[in-house]
Amino acid sequence: MIFEKKPVDSAFYETRIRDFLPDRIIDIHTHVYLSRFLSKSKLGPERNVTWPSRVATENPIEDLNEAYSLLFPGKKVTPLMFSSLADRADDFEAANAYVSDAAIRFKYPCLLFARPDWNAETLVQKLSSGPFKGIKVYLSLSDPGISDITIYDFLPGEQLEVADKRGLIVMLHIPRNARLKDPVNIAQMREMDERYPDAKIIIAHVGRAYCNEDVGDALKILSKTKNLLFDISANTNAWVFSRLLDAVGPKRVLFGSDLPITRMRMKRITENGRYINLVPEGLYGDVSGDPNMREVAGPESDRFTFFLYGEIASFLETGLSKKDLEDVFFNNANNILGGVK
Repeated sequence: MIFEKKPVDSAFYETRIRDFLPDRIIDIHTHVYLSRFLSKSKLGPERNVTWPSRVATENPIEDLNEAYSLLFPGKKVTPLMFSSLADRADDFEAANAYVSDAAIRFKYPCLLFARPDWNAETLVQKLSSGPFKGIKVYLSLSDPGISDITIYDFLPGEQLEVADKRGLIVMLHIPRNARLKDPVNIAQMREMDERYPDAKIIIAHVGRAYCNEDVGDALKILSKTKNLLFDISANTNAWVFSRLLDAVGPKRVLFGSDLPITRMRMKRITENGRYINLVPEGLYGDVSGDPNMREVAGPESDRFTFFLYGEIASFLETGLSKKDLEDVFFNNANNILGGVK
């Protein structure tokens, strides 16, 4: 067993999750990778948090399938898979080939993890090497010389044009310290929505709006967009989920897990505009130097369940109808995947 499932987890799933979810689920945001693809020598500055690596150093396809069996008994879950690459020194060729092979083997959809220095011709060539339905891009792959990065520094217009022309999916984790409310992010998301209407651009993690303070007037402004999609992966903020649904409606919201990191046993809280993952003492090593982690001992920590269960339970607090939940957890993603040219 790749991780322990306790009675508290089973009870949480059976009483608060299972009956609300459809029998078929599409997980639009899942990482599949082996540790040997990741370089030990970094070519750029650290632009991402490091606590996720405490959960799993790798997530082979077999572990993903086992995780679904443990986390979602009685449900059939299909992932949209992509690798997990955060540095230009990582082995993109091997990592993408592994995802492609796993997708073919298990008949799962997948995305190509793209480098921002690939031109349109290179991107098309890479896409044709496997059953890829689009691309995953990441902020830490930007040119190391750029200190104040924007979306276009790791998702260039040339690649967006390819995605738009072919109707491909783009999984986008937005940058910048202000997250969703950042005015540069907002302006560029609106521009992408207008300029590339046929690209299926998914704003991951509700634009990293993990705290109420991350939202500002962003969702009010983005409610005027027509095509942008949002996944709820690795987010547990019910208030943010409600504002998202008010802004764009359930048809543009997608369930994503962000496995393997949401296998973490924890409870997320927010303090002064910062999210903090409360974890059982000693379970994830020394976290004293991480501002997003805090250990808890005793009976309180015994009640902690999986990060993923916390995400889903928080989303269910929005009170969506059974039909709307079927859309978020299956139909919306199914329609998007089926519409890729």
